[in-house]
Amino acid sequence: MYSATLSTPVGPLTVTSNGTAITRVSWEGPKGHDARPELTEALSQLDAYFEGTLKGFDLPLAVEAPAFQVQVCEVMQSIPFGETLTYGDIAKRLDVPAQAIGQACGGNPIPVIIPCHRVLGATSLGGYSGEGGVETKVWLLRHEGAAGLLI
Repeated sequence: MYSATLSTPVGPLTVTSNGTAITRVSWEGPKGHDARPELTEALSQLDAYFEGTLKGFDLPLAVEAPAFQVQVCEVMQSIPFGETLTYGDIAKRLDVPAQAIGQACGGNPIPVIIPCHRVLGATSLGGYSGEGGVETKVWLLRHEGAAGLLI
């Protein structure tokens, strides 16, 4: 495994790869800085996202998780920048209980790049497993112009 860390407005993000694809994003401090092309590109795209010049990631991803988690991650990747879905919306698409979607969102191994922050509860923001919890989710939604949902 290889990793590199970027300082962002929501804290340091460490991106991990298996040598060809991104496998994890975490709020961990620096774990080294491996000079891998997929990591360099991921840090560049994350930097552009936080600067407000990138609205969609184009990176090789490998969600190393059970098949259901992979399905939920695929749906989350389809949510456009600045838009949201509810846990219930995704549950209907996959024909599963909304609670299962909430758990899968919480287990997203590649947050920010796979935008679990764009998934909300029916009557609340729902949770967020990243550093800072719901406050980080709110920051990301405001950054994307989805703040009208928060007023």
